[in-house]
Amino acid sequence: DGNIHGNEIQAGEVVLYTLWYLTKEYGHNQEITELLDRVSFYLLVSVNPDGRENWFENVNNSSTSRHNRTEDDDDRDGLVNEDGPEDLDGDGSITRMWIRDPNGRFVRNRFDDRIFELVPPGERGEWTSLGWEGIDNDGDGRVNEDGDDGIDMNRNWAADWQPNYVQFGAGDYPFSVPETIAIRDFVLAHPNIAALQSYHNAGGMILRGPGAAYLNDAYAPDLGVYQEIQRIGEQMLPYYRALVTYQDLYEVHGGETNWASESLGIVAFTNEMWTGGKYFQGATTNPNEEQMALFRERLQFNADLTPYTEIEHPQYGTVLVGGPNKWSSRNTPTFMLEEECHRNAAFTLFHASCMAEVSFDRVEAEALGGGMWQVTVEIRNGQPIPTRTGRQAARDIGRADLLTCEASGGRVVASGRLNNWREPGLRETRFEPGRVLLPSGVPGRGSIIHRFFIEAPEGTTVTLRFDAERANDLETSVRLGGEAVQPRNR
Repeated sequence: DGNIHGNEIQAGEVVLYTLWYLTKEYGHNQEITELLDRVSFYLLVSVNPDGRENWFENVNNSSTSRHNRTEDDDDRDGLVNEDGPEDLDGDGSITRMWIRDPNGRFVRNRFDDRIFELVPPGERGEWTSLGWEGIDNDGDGRVNEDGDDGIDMNRNWAADWQPNYVQFGAGDYPFSVPETIAIRDFVLAHPNIAALQSYHNAGGMILRGPGAAYLNDAYAPDLGVYQEIQRIGEQMLPYYRALVTYQDLYEVHGGETNWASESLGIVAFTNEMWTGGKYFQGATTNPNEEQMALFRERLQFNADLTPYTEIEHPQYGTVLVGGPNKWSSRNTPTFMLEEECHRNAAFTLFHASCMAEVSFDRVEAEALGGGMWQVTVEIRNGQPIPTRTGRQAARDIGRADLLTCEASGGRVVASGRLNNWREPGLRETRFEPGRVLLPSGVPGRGSIIHRFFIEAPEGTTVTLRFDAERANDLETSVRLGGEAVQPRNR
């Protein structure tokens, strides 16, 4: 999914691009066709359509319209949304206000007066920043303190959720808004979901949880899987970094991907799209103001910059208004958007390809004498994500995988797990030897071996089935005393 934050618009574009690319290439590209035949994709282009529409249609900066559109009393004066920013210069964006100040901390660059530079400590500047455009609408002496943003929907999930005084924007309780409720209900109704990819901006990050240090143990059983996918992602996405949310970014309480990973055992990532390294293709990963001025002037023709103009402000007097507009940061420059979407969509497809893919690797039947037989089966997973993650196994999340053995005209009298094919002993399955629960599933890039002891006449057909919530189902059969079976997968 994408665009849970309304201002992060290219996050929605990459999901839409993924949908377009899958449908365009299906039937033409062998790898895409095989992937789409094997796995299901559920694509939600915009989690926050109201915030997205507001960002486009109304005045904003690059970071506003992040939340949903519910009314909120941010300044606790009994009024809601009564003192948000205003577009004082009529350019369609919320830009910065500056006032002359002999004790200010900023000066204008002598080569390009669009650039305000911080003076060294101990020196006096000429300008002070007054923040974003706006006036004091409610007469409380503050500007822009109660705008029209509501709940941060990426803080509203039942995963280490914390109240608003700990985690700003969290809402009154987990799943308190229709959007998060709808996604929760959909995911819970689809226990086959094994991977989740959420798109945001900005910073060039492939993030995994946890959102808080004390939850590190929740990821320990599956750490190798997360790190392998992140490592390949860094190669697919130049200038992106594989990071841990709480450790490398900041603490997140009640995040969507944290809920998926910690509560459901889904392998989930957040990609923060766009990074400074892309501006000059690696010549610098953190462009300074002069370099950004060159980029805006020579490559974007100042489309993301509003010239500074003087405005008479009712509280501050004469101020300068202008500078970078809402298109100036966070969002991918439009002429570079297709590559950004394609690389991230390709990462989604790679992530999906890592989901479990199992097969009957080997099935053998052997006569033991006296009408007894042993049937040994090996189930192999060729992908890095196990059929049940370590988190699922540790917390009994979801239904255990199921391996069954049925002998027409006979019965399964015992069965057990083997460590290797020729091991003489086994770990016995009690109670229902023909119906084996596998709470740990089939490991990533590994296999499980199980042996069944069957009492049946020669020629009996034995049917083996494997059923899993988050992997493909299997079925094959072997005739006792017949030729060696060729495993058949479905």
